[in-house]
Amino acid sequence: MEIVEDEGTGETILLISVRGKRGVGYCKSMANAVRPFERLRDRLRPASDDDTDDDDTEAKSDERGWQKPQPTDLVFPANHKKQFNAILEENDLKFDREGQRRTAYSLRHTYICLRLMEGADIYQIAKNCRTSVEMIEKYYASHISTTLDAAAINIRKPKTKKTNKQDD
Repeated sequence: MEIVEDEGTGETILLISVRGKRGVGYCKSMANAVRPFERLRDRLRPASDDDTDDDDTEAKSDERGWQKPQPTDLVFPANHKKQFNAILEENDLKFDREGQRRTAYSLRHTYICLRLMEGADIYQIAKNCRTSVEMIEKYYASHISTTLDAAAINIRKPKTKKTNKQDD
């Protein structure tokens, strides 16, 4: 994951490398995802016994046993699925209004729905989420209908008037 300046919008975003069934691809975040990522990346970590060094203890950690993350440290050092589920359970959000379990994957569904309702281009969403327009149309059709612009759909070319040439 890399923080970059987007050429098209001029905003600071995350460029995310994603491994999937079709190899490695890239996704771009929304601008408001950068600050939470920075906070997660930069938060103090518990110092492990392996990291403490008798000669240089002060430089590595403070008196509470916490240390700044190293560039190679994982953003989520523990099992991210367990962490996500714990957060959902603590906030009584484990199940949605239809009784379906929420998962980390359900955030993808939320992202696609929100972007469609905001009027984002379906082709660009499909590319960013590494899926097809057909899959989005199949599973998110109810959200697409709210973004249709009747004025753009029902546009008509002005009719040309036929003129009759009369002989003088």
